[in-house]
Amino acid sequence: MKHHLLAVTTALGLALAVQPALAAQDAGGGDALRRAIESDYEAHLESLYRHFHAHPELSHQEHETAARLAAELRALGFDVTEGVGGTGVVAVMENGAGPTVMLRADMDGLPVREQTGLPYASTDTDVDHRGVENPVMHACAHDTHMTGLVGAARQLVERTDEWSGTLVLIGQPAEELGEGAVAMLEDGLYERFPLPDYNIAFHTFSAIPAGTITYAPGYAMANVDSVDLYVRGRGGHGAYPHTTKDPVYLASQIVVNLQSLVSRELSPLEPGVVTVGAFNAGTKHNIISDEAHLQLTVRSYSDETREHLLEGIERIANAQAEAYGLTEEEYPRIEIEETYTPSLYNNPELASRAVAAMRERFGASHVVEADPVMGGEDYSQYHRTEHNIPTFMFWVGGTTQEALDSYIERGQTPPSNHSPFFAPDDPETTIVQATEAMTAVALDLLGSEVE
Repeated sequence: MKHHLLAVTTALGLALAVQPALAAQDAGGGDALRRAIESDYEAHLESLYRHFHAHPELSHQEHETAARLAAELRALGFDVTEGVGGTGVVAVMENGAGPTVMLRADMDGLPVREQTGLPYASTDTDVDHRGVENPVMHACAHDTHMTGLVGAARQLVERTDEWSGTLVLIGQPAEELGEGAVAMLEDGLYERFPLPDYNIAFHTFSAIPAGTITYAPGYAMANVDSVDLYVRGRGGHGAYPHTTKDPVYLASQIVVNLQSLVSRELSPLEPGVVTVGAFNAGTKHNIISDEAHLQLTVRSYSDETREHLLEGIERIANAQAEAYGLTEEEYPRIEIEETYTPSLYNNPELASRAVAAMRERFGASHVVEADPVMGGEDYSQYHRTEHNIPTFMFWVGGTTQEALDSYIERGQTPPSNHSPFFAPDDPETTIVQATEAMTAVALDLLGSEVE
């Protein structure tokens, strides 16, 4: 059952219920696993989190981050391989017969200048994959993902007598570019290392109250396509438009007609997005240019809807050009980025099992079904292979209830992921819960019970 007591919406559109703080629901505090994680947070995980936060690296540049993550896992006894898919890390621990469970954390930061004011805020810069130097921060909380992965690894190593099977832990590069998962798969993730029976990951989000987990079974995040339309015309003097074929006018007609794809060609029950994010043309007031450039983001869930939207963009662009009197050679040039982020599909059976394990730990009011969103995540790539491995991602709260209440009273939303102002304001609650959730799900899949 979805809860709608008080909806908070992130920039990605995630609606969820604001719940009481987790600590208020923890009857008596007599939980051995949670106490162990809380103790480990004070002794080790807090400093590790602050290190990752203060020293982020951009996509494909995660050399020091990967080295630190690898060292943490190697010290626990994992067989660690570095440099998978560029800077990716794979750590394997075999512990008898049983299933293979893969836990994933992404490692890259964003080209954003941090403005959180934290004492451990990033002041680092990094050179991106294009050779451009940028300020960099963990504005999407990948620092919590790595810390939670290490935290779960530490608990699972302490409990090897409680589970049987194989753990595969991965630190993935370049999630923010949508390229890291494919890079690791193409570098033999499923051939060089044990093939998972289950894949599990989490993501921290700013508008979920700390102490709450949300999830969406089935489609959870969208196909993400980037499309460039180069709308051609015949340039000339702005005072004599009748002697030209104005690409700005034509591109404007295309923008308007693209809206019919979702509103009139898709079922009202089938989600889709076609957004023109950039419209660039011309250089001067009185010159009609000979080209306009449109940049689009296209979102969908099913492969069928994706193909319909992409084919529809080309159909509408060409039809408008023909109606305007251009020759076929002058029709818009359409470029669809070959590498796209496919939709994230949370296997319903795996989701049900993982949710049951988490609800046993935290209570039903703290593990809440939420609506799917139209954002993208390349974690989806791990199940879109010939192996069709069941995959599940859940979301962990990154802002305290008190802070969320304050934003709501002011009619505002908290800084979203990717904001220079976002970092978990109670990282202990976020990381401890993520660690506990990952540990509990892994133990359940590996056939054990936790006290």
